[in-house]
Amino acid sequence: MYLVSRALRAKHAARKASRKKRTTMQNISNSIIQPAGFYIVALSSVPYNNIYVMFLTLLYVITVICNVFLITIIFYDHRLHVPKFMAVGNLALVDIVLSTSLVPGMIKTYIVLDNFVPFKLCLVQMYTYYVFLTIEPFSLCILSYDRFIAICFPLRQESINTNTRMAYIISAVWFFCIVIILYGPSSIPTLSFCGSLKVNSYFCDYAPVLRLACSDTTSQWNFATALIILFNAGPFIFIFLTYMGILTAVFRMKNNQSRYKALATCTEHLILVALFFIPIFSIFSLGFFGIIINSNVRTVCLSLSSLLTPCINPILYSLKTKEIRSRIHSLLTQRLSVHPLKTSH
Repeated sequence: MYLVSRALRAKHAARKASRKKRTTMQNISNSIIQPAGFYIVALSSVPYNNIYVMFLTLLYVITVICNVFLITIIFYDHRLHVPKFMAVGNLALVDIVLSTSLVPGMIKTYIVLDNFVPFKLCLVQMYTYYVFLTIEPFSLCILSYDRFIAICFPLRQESINTNTRMAYIISAVWFFCIVIILYGPSSIPTLSFCGSLKVNSYFCDYAPVLRLACSDTTSQWNFATALIILFNAGPFIFIFLTYMGILTAVFRMKNNQSRYKALATCTEHLILVALFFIPIFSIFSLGFFGIIINSNVRTVCLSLSSLLTPCINPILYSLKTKEIRSRIHSLLTQRLSVHPLKTSH
């Protein structure tokens, strides 16, 4: 009886080992566990999150209308076909796409109450958002470069900063960002997701998605860290150095009126720089010094700063820039002068 029992146990152990081996082989052949999609869960615990998203939607509508209006004025008025307004138009286009990559998804998640995002659509949203988020600071650099050339080299401005050169600079920035960001989202399908699929963000964000992976994500985190330094510190240092050059040139001017006029042309750009970099550096600094921020507060701050800046940019350039104001005034004057002629007939 003992021998029979022992033989049965041995047979059962062999069968179990064989089954385990088959399972192991199956896991090796199907090592990447790719989910159907992810669930967006940030802001779900924030009271009246649907009202907040409606407010962001209003910002988005204003952003699209104002930026399209700005691009249209620049496109149709040949007097604005100069390097400065090529850079302004570029920033307006970036703001439209950046906002569009976020708000429709947030409407679906928090107003339609469908927080599921298919896997491939998640990667598309992630890629689009980060491409245009990285183009944004470089677009501010381009505007800074334009002001630097205009103030420091006023007599050589037209020969140094031509339309062709500005077009090349803008194209190079777009190409660089489109290519370099590609690694991040394209590396996500190589990871396995064997646990929770709840993304703790207001969209398919890169870092929260990485935290859900059960594979080794060292290379992805190193890539993300390098990009944060490159795309935040790099443009900020460039803008800082250009303004040091601008201030040096301004203080060399003997006429106070010329100084004021030169600095006045930089005010709208400095406001844009502050709006973009202050929230980023504030949140980064708090995290660096170990100060814990409530996740809801962090999400609200990041989402608001992501959509408030694109909304304010065109308003600043429409109201603060003399050339844009004069073009709007001339358009309105033409409209008002045309209608009385029609009514008199």
